[in-house]
Amino acid sequence: MSTRIPSLLEPYLSLPPEAALILFTNVLGASSNWLVLRFLYSALVQQDGASTEAEGRNKVVLLSFLRDFGFWKEGARRLGVDLEKLSTQNRFAFVDGLSALFQSQGRPAVLEKGRTTVLLNADLSALSKDMEKTIQQLRDSQHQGKVLLVIDQLDLLLAAGGDAITPVNLGDLMISLREQVHATVLTLSADEPLVSVQQTQLETNHSAFLLSIAHQANFIMSLRLLDTGTARDISGVVRITIGDDAINDGRNIEKRIEERELLYFVGGDGSVKVFERGQ
Repeated sequence: MSTRIPSLLEPYLSLPPEAALILFTNVLGASSNWLVLRFLYSALVQQDGASTEAEGRNKVVLLSFLRDFGFWKEGARRLGVDLEKLSTQNRFAFVDGLSALFQSQGRPAVLEKGRTTVLLNADLSALSKDMEKTIQQLRDSQHQGKVLLVIDQLDLLLAAGGDAITPVNLGDLMISLREQVHATVLTLSADEPLVSVQQTQLETNHSAFLLSIAHQANFIMSLRLLDTGTARDISGVVRITIGDDAINDGRNIEKRIEERELLYFVGGDGSVKVFERGQ
């Protein structure tokens, strides 16, 4: 087993079943970045050793709305994953939803910048078409393999996209994109003011979208801070729960996924330890 992925999390970060939707939720102070990075490692490096030539090698499209390529490249490098090299091999594609989104109107929806696609506005129709194009490019490359989609903080569009972007629109976008890939991982914020109070339109929309995705997910990995406050050697709590879709779809994913609650610690060098209470 790889030390880069804590052994307690390996069952949850392995290759998901076909058409699966995995949800990572985070709160202020308990980011899901480290989970996404370890999913990338599992998909792009660790799973290669178990893949046959006929199955091919996994490919990943990462769309990020809060972090640029430099952030993900550095985090992956610490795990021994060279995202630039994987891009040249057509096994990884990055779509930048942070750097230029909302900067000006009347511009093209996307910009090709090297091997990175930069989104220039929040038009969902154009975004969908460009994502499908990026996914198709990986699928059509000479290397066989399953294409996985990771979307980091899609809920930013609800907060910054204006009245044209609704939970229903984003839900339709997710359905369209999921049809193009083997499986999807989505990260969303789940801070209490966004999901419990619902006094503003943003809070109402965010709660509706999060709840809809949670019902569709095969399983959910929820990160939060300790209920008792901060601790020097504990960063937070990760809770794994089986989603409604996994229970109803007949694939018995619950036999592979054990619901549990674990503690984790993220070191200053990016290393992660995961352990059970009392250890």
